[in-house]
Amino acid sequence: MPLEMNKEVFITCAVTGSGGTQDRSPHVPRSPKQIADSAIAAAKAGAAIVHCHVRDPQTGAPSRDLALYREVTDRIRDAEVDMVLNLTAGMGGDMIFGNTESPLPLTDGTDMVGASERVAHVAECLPEICTLDCGTMNFAEADYVMTNTPGMLTAMGQMMTDLGVKPEIEAFDTGHLWYAKQLVKDGVLDSPALVQLCMGVPWGAPNDLNTFMAMVNNVPDDWTFSAFSLGRDQMAYAAAAVLAGGNVRVGLEDNLWLEKGVLAENYQLVERAATIVENMGARVIGPAEVREKLGLVKRAPK
Repeated sequence: MPLEMNKEVFITCAVTGSGGTQDRSPHVPRSPKQIADSAIAAAKAGAAIVHCHVRDPQTGAPSRDLALYREVTDRIRDAEVDMVLNLTAGMGGDMIFGNTESPLPLTDGTDMVGASERVAHVAECLPEICTLDCGTMNFAEADYVMTNTPGMLTAMGQMMTDLGVKPEIEAFDTGHLWYAKQLVKDGVLDSPALVQLCMGVPWGAPNDLNTFMAMVNNVPDDWTFSAFSLGRDQMAYAAAAVLAGGNVRVGLEDNLWLEKGVLAENYQLVERAATIVENMGARVIGPAEVREKLGLVKRAPK
């Protein structure tokens, strides 16, 4: 497709993630209050969407605890600043194999549950958006596989659609986009869809502009996409995403640093991304415009 810059850009802040970053920076939020407070600060800085995981408040370990999701959701909905809530549904498909001579049984760290349990917090909290990791891949560590089978994705995607929650398709490689288009063709997901292009995550799509444009060119013209990359390339990909016609994701899930030797807070990353967008001649849009663009309905506090 022809390259056409996006002039109306929304920023997503990925607040905390589920990676092992909690001990690498004091700014990575752990408790529901810390996560919500960081999301609120990011929204004040210009993030229209906040993408949230939850963690054990004591250890910082990733969690699927419904009560933690409920508290984060309630705190965000009770905030004085508006934002679109996006909850992860990526957990519950982690397989950690044994050594190469004895891969089975699966070892500590494995977290494999059924489709209903993987989206239980989505059904409980009814965010406007939730993520759908649209494929299986070797994920960073030697024996860790992120598992999302076609059957599991069909089941989870249908549940999200039936709940009225818009899936954000997480595409870590071109095949994930291929299957996402199949889910739309099969009527599991509604069209136009929302896609997040996840660049540079080992061992998905490598972090280079040729691969990035291959991903962009596989997004249907009427879909909305956003993109991010990791670490030092986070801000470079903010610019690349806008130039390629997309939207921007930043946040501590993907990058801990504001600059060399300076640990970031989420709102600072949002501020920097907003400056990049505006200096390119585009406008940062807010949550009300995002809802109109994506066909979302704001949920009231419970």
